[in-house]
Amino acid sequence: QVQLVESGGGSVQAGGSLTLACVASGLPSDNCITWFRQAPGKEREGVATIYTGSMSVYYDDSVKGRFTISQDNAKSTVYLQMNSLKPEDTAMYYCAASPGFRYAATCPANQYEYNYWGQGTQVTVSS
Repeated sequence: QVQLVESGGGSVQAGGSLTLACVASGLPSDNCITWFRQAPGKEREGVATIYTGSMSVYYDDSVKGRFTISQDNAKSTVYLQMNSLKPEDTAMYYCAASPGFRYAATCPANQYEYNYWGQGTQVTVSS
């Protein structure tokens, strides 16, 4: 049984930092793990992806240079280090998994290609 559990959300002032964690269980060794976020009234968007088979990473332009996605295989955890936070980063953050080998580490961007989701963790950035 696959389970994803997020933690680490909270409230910070603009310019602050938070680190989100996604503990995964029941997944194979090769997965695309993406952090998505959804703000009220907006569509869910992917912000950072890691392919666990090669640790290849991808970032949306809105977070590039500020967010870092990483994995700790020993802890079965994927992290999202978020620095220089902005009010527009306020959203519910979800980690999602799309298991399986990916040729050339090409992970999907479409949320509907992710089979497993965590419950979400709220990030609020005040100005």
